[in-house]
Amino acid sequence: MKITLDRTVIKKFFLKKRIQFQRKKLKSNYRDAVNIFYVALSGFLIISFFAILPKTTSLVSKYLTKPQTIENNSKKNFQKVLTGQVKELDLKSDEKKKITFKDLFFDVFHFDDLSSDTVRLSATTLEEIFKETKYSLKEVRENKIVKPISIDLLPNEIKFLESSKRKKELFIKIVLPLILEENNRILLDRRRLFAILNKNKNSKNEKEWLKKRFKQYGVLNHDLTTLKIRMDVIPVSLAIAQAAKETGWGTSRFALEGNALYGQWTWTEDGITPAAAESGATHKVMKFKILKASVRAYQRNLNTHSGYREFREARATQRDNYEKLNSLELVDYLDKYAATGKEYTEILKKIIRQNSLTDFDDAKLLPTSKKLKKLI
Repeated sequence: MKITLDRTVIKKFFLKKRIQFQRKKLKSNYRDAVNIFYVALSGFLIISFFAILPKTTSLVSKYLTKPQTIENNSKKNFQKVLTGQVKELDLKSDEKKKITFKDLFFDVFHFDDLSSDTVRLSATTLEEIFKETKYSLKEVRENKIVKPISIDLLPNEIKFLESSKRKKELFIKIVLPLILEENNRILLDRRRLFAILNKNKNSKNEKEWLKKRFKQYGVLNHDLTTLKIRMDVIPVSLAIAQAAKETGWGTSRFALEGNALYGQWTWTEDGITPAAAESGATHKVMKFKILKASVRAYQRNLNTHSGYREFREARATQRDNYEKLNSLELVDYLDKYAATGKEYTEILKKIIRQNSLTDFDDAKLLPTSKKLKKLI
């Protein structure tokens, strides 16, 4: 049987097929677009996850985990020291044998490697330099800023100056920047020590640095309480007074020949034999390449020797209670520095008061680096 289709029917048929095809095509395109969207979204989420993962881990570690610092129980022990319940942790006999003079003063000995071309300037030349650089003690007392002038050797003429005032001012101008510079070194170390103790984790370099400081301060049992007590400055007024007393304001043979500002003893061959040494005495006075080495050795001596333990504990108490050190109180704990004992400490007090040396206790060395700027 022959079937005849009307043109209109055919048209409707193909139109229907076309619409169905377009719908399928649109549906297919829609699915492709959705798939691309999900792929892009997944990629974005994965990238974002790994981007914020380090910060998230850091925040979780900081706020949700218990800090594990090197400090351990040193805070509690430190408070016990301040209240007199305990003393600096004593070393065992085998540990004491391990402490060497070289370990304690390794950064002092390195000055011996300096070239021997240090120049000894005359008193007149030094005074001219101080005048040109506008370095005066009067201004220091007022603005508390000290010029970073480092003098390596005392002038021989200082012992011939007839004016006591001129002699004292010249001596103070020479030693003041040296004392402040060494105090700054200790303050920077002290700041780094507390930064290390307050961290959750410490780097290999920080642990190595801490290990060296234990040796440097004679704390071989790794007691952090003792290290914190020992790693502190010597009040400027006290350091000046002792240097003045030990050298006669820079005129002694030990100061001029051996740059020895503090009369420290040594039992090695490398030293200066006292002219009035008692019969059978084997000690000598330590000599140094430059004055700065003498200042550093003096500070290390007060910060490590067992004879000055009470001095360090009194200083720690002052630091904890007032944050500022009082040299006129601390000097009472240095009676073992000289054979005259109590008389020696009274002389130091007299030197400090008569010369108003406490004016320099809060003086700051004009910074030469970004780190030092933070100390002002």
